[in-house]
Amino acid sequence: MKPLDPRLLRRARAARVFLAGSVLIGVATGLLIILQAVLLAHGIADVVLRNEGVGQVALLLAVVIAARAGLQWLQEVVAQRAAAAVKSTLRRQVLEHSLKLGPAWLSGERSSKLTTLLTKGLDDLDPYFARYLPQLVLAGTVPAGVVAWMATGDLLAAVTVLVTLPLIPIFMALVGWATEAHSRRRQHALAVLAHHFSDVVAGLPTLKLFGRAKGQAGAVRRVTDRHRVASMKSLRLAFLSSFVLELLASISVALVAVGVGLRLVEGKLGLETALLVLILAPEAYLPLRQVGAHFHASADGVAASEEVFRVLETPLPERGERTDVPDLRVTSLHLHDVTVRYPGRDEPALKAFDLDLWPGEVVALAGPSGAGKSTVIAAVLGFVVPESGVMVAGGSAADEFEPDLWRAQFGWVPQRPGLRVGTIADNVRLGRPTATDEQVLRALAEAGASELDPAKPVGEGGQLLSGGQRRRVALARALITEAPVLLLDEPTAGLDASSEAAVVANLRASGRTVLLVAHRPALLAAADRVVTVGAAANRMVAV
Repeated sequence: MKPLDPRLLRRARAARVFLAGSVLIGVATGLLIILQAVLLAHGIADVVLRNEGVGQVALLLAVVIAARAGLQWLQEVVAQRAAAAVKSTLRRQVLEHSLKLGPAWLSGERSSKLTTLLTKGLDDLDPYFARYLPQLVLAGTVPAGVVAWMATGDLLAAVTVLVTLPLIPIFMALVGWATEAHSRRRQHALAVLAHHFSDVVAGLPTLKLFGRAKGQAGAVRRVTDRHRVASMKSLRLAFLSSFVLELLASISVALVAVGVGLRLVEGKLGLETALLVLILAPEAYLPLRQVGAHFHASADGVAASEEVFRVLETPLPERGERTDVPDLRVTSLHLHDVTVRYPGRDEPALKAFDLDLWPGEVVALAGPSGAGKSTVIAAVLGFVVPESGVMVAGGSAADEFEPDLWRAQFGWVPQRPGLRVGTIADNVRLGRPTATDEQVLRALAEAGASELDPAKPVGEGGQLLSGGQRRRVALARALITEAPVLLLDEPTAGLDASSEAAVVANLRASGRTVLLVAHRPALLAAADRVVTVGAAANRMVAV
């Protein structure tokens, strides 16, 4: 585990500004520590040896202490603001990068794992910025200044501190290797717990129906226990390592104190110098001890940042840059010998597939489940990159065009349409934000959902609507777009026969090019052509 990951500085400008500010505050803190020790030693020597007052020294000492407190407050403020800015930056970058990676990559990631990473995981960066990183800067500035100043008064004591100081970083490194493994296991246990709990909550109606709801309590308890054990191991390691660092620092300070005391008794060292060395010696070890103590508090955040960088460093698929996207109202689309293979699968999801899609026609994709029908739509949208083959529009390969401009040509209803929290009208307007109320009502009517109130809330994930209603709202969202091509994956699933007939009639009356995945006879009968997707060669049937 790196004390300061350079990727954090590259990814977040706030981290660079914070580090620069911490260095300045650390240097100022080191100077104030030395000045405070000098004033204390001088004041005590004045009282003991010269019987003088300490009024002026006490005043200066109060100013120095107040200045140190002010620097501590400033460090805390800067750290908290930097942590908030860095977390916001990393969250935005992960979300943007995940969207650019596309649905194919997201389907291989656990949604609960990403959610945990972007919430609790990144929140653990607060101790890293507020405690660990400032202390790391102090550990690099204060001991050097303290030892240098001690050397001007007692070279032997300075050498003793210089020899014993490296023992603390050595033991910190040993502890750090063990902590890294524990932190990763704890993050993994937390991700497993979140994923398992999410699955249980999502499947609770089914579990309740089959009388298995109570049985899941034991499974959740076992996963929770694994997370608890991992957390307790991390705490135990933190306490033990703190004890080791405190013991090393105490022994080192004791060595300095014994040497100073012997030389003071022999008259080889003045009282003021001896006091200065004894006051400064603990200050040389304190920053390193605090680094070790705060290291454990920040370990979870550093482990989470490793996972963030794993996502951010996942290479993006190649993107086209051409903006002269052909108008698919008048241009045909051709797929030739397209093969798609998903990572981790031996067999291709789609093999040597051919398709000609002409303007204004309705084409149905038929075939058994798992034959690759939804993969055809994903390939057309550019969500998956074909292993071989080509998709051509207007005489050019489709992957040459800028993806967002290319996808603007399509209205899409996926197999499991997603709805966001809001009203039915809000979800329909996702396809066309500037749509008027009349246009929303017309799109709902064309989707066979004229009975739905546009102001009705849909709930989280559309839970306030039935399955058929959710699909019709998604279909209205596609119909309200001005896209010349509609890509529909089972658009009438969950609809009764009369609603399905109305939707089919509206699709044909729209005059748009329609490519739909179909199993139901009514949809197959409404198509101009039926293309059977399967392992064998594609069979095109005119209807």
